[in-house]
Amino acid sequence: MENILEIKQLDKVFGKLHALEDININIEKGTFNALVGENGAGKSTLAKCIMGQYTPTSGEIIYKNTPLKTHSNRDSLSKGIGMIYQHFMLVEKLTVMENLLMGQSKIPFLISWKKEKEKLQAFMDKMPFHLNLNQKVSELSAGEKQKLEILKMLYLDCELLILDEPTSVLTPDEGEEVLSILKSMVKEKGLTIIIITHKFREIFGFADYVHVLRKGKHVGQAPVKDLDKESLATMMIGEKVIKEKLNVVNFPNPKLKLKINQVTTDSDLSAPLKDLNIELYQGAIYGIAGVSGNGQKTLVDLFAGLEEPTEGSIEINGEPLAVTRKKLHAQKIRCIPEEPLKNACVPNMSVEDNMVLHVFDLEPYAKYGFIQQKKITEYADQRTKEYKVKMPSLQSPISNLSGGNVQRAVLAREISASPEVVIFSNPCFGLDFNATNEIRSRILELRNNGCAILLLSEDLDEIIELSDKIGVIYHGTIVYETTNDKDIDIKLIGKKMAGHE
Repeated sequence: MENILEIKQLDKVFGKLHALEDININIEKGTFNALVGENGAGKSTLAKCIMGQYTPTSGEIIYKNTPLKTHSNRDSLSKGIGMIYQHFMLVEKLTVMENLLMGQSKIPFLISWKKEKEKLQAFMDKMPFHLNLNQKVSELSAGEKQKLEILKMLYLDCELLILDEPTSVLTPDEGEEVLSILKSMVKEKGLTIIIITHKFREIFGFADYVHVLRKGKHVGQAPVKDLDKESLATMMIGEKVIKEKLNVVNFPNPKLKLKINQVTTDSDLSAPLKDLNIELYQGAIYGIAGVSGNGQKTLVDLFAGLEEPTEGSIEINGEPLAVTRKKLHAQKIRCIPEEPLKNACVPNMSVEDNMVLHVFDLEPYAKYGFIQQKKITEYADQRTKEYKVKMPSLQSPISNLSGGNVQRAVLAREISASPEVVIFSNPCFGLDFNATNEIRSRILELRNNGCAILLLSEDLDEIIELSDKIGVIYHGTIVYETTNDKDIDIKLIGKKMAGHE
């Protein structure tokens, strides 16, 4: 089969960072390709080289048998190469038709709206899905916005389409629908697709070929039918993935540890909560599933003291939640937000200092108002070894650690005091497979020791794997609850995430 894209000995260097090194990849015309690798593997850098946003340091990109020389997205679009980014590039206040027209390389000085609408309607009639040209983008669902992004590229006659995490803001049903549409267009219209994704369900469900990057190098490509999840994971991280399965401990008469009762917020910073009700019991994980932006951040901010309810109450062991250091210690509650380096650490401070943020002024780490440095070092050393935190030294800035090791350090700090309630938000975001498996095992171990865990995650697979009970959050309220057993209806969860009755 003919290659539409050939990448030959491509290097990209930023100062001392070798972001891409000797990349050689062939993409066949009319195929669905997955570009995979851990965070920092070089996937987005490679995509930006193809799109002309970066100029390769050396090597070449051949598109349709001709060297590709582009200096911007517009250059690439003019040659039939389009990219859809993780976050929508749409003007919310304009209509579908206006957004489609804005994508053109040349917009006429005077627009004949009647002619343009006729052209767009004729184009829309040929597509496997349709949108109302007169509808404002702000009125579209996330799935419809993703479809509009695809329509923009197809209207510009794109033959090669790159998508960066195309389903990250979609429900499972919306994601499957969008990928199914793209797959049909690959088969029927000869479109060539490259998706950047970390979801095995998407790779094995839709891709023809997978291309793997690791630490800036191309380490392999293969037909998806020749791989399984274990072999693909090994290609991505360079070592065998070992997953320990913990036995689940059941508590016969669990105590109610956390009660969120009719909580409403009036948030200016994120999506508000509306009459939110959750009950969390000892030795159980309550997983909250939902599309990003439905109040998850606000809920975490309540436990961090960044938000307060305007109505309703939050109780820990029957007492009102009070977000002060003294009270949180007494109530044995911990909150681990997403992206802990940004939200739970002081990046320029040492690992050692970050490990004692909660206790540095308490005995035995402080005495008569004086820091007991030896005790602090012993504590930090013991905890980082226990949680296998890899670092140059305890004195290294915590920002120098990898994402997985920052997460391990924060976990070691937060759960070493045997908390009774822990709130996790996207605990494995951006982590490699081994780190993800380790963190999830730690969460289950914490649960088995009797801790009550509130787990917020945009990864539905993670919610299903870990949770005892699942609640779906939509527009700031729990709209559906189910126990996590063999009869769980994943499609129904997806519908509830989209707000369908």
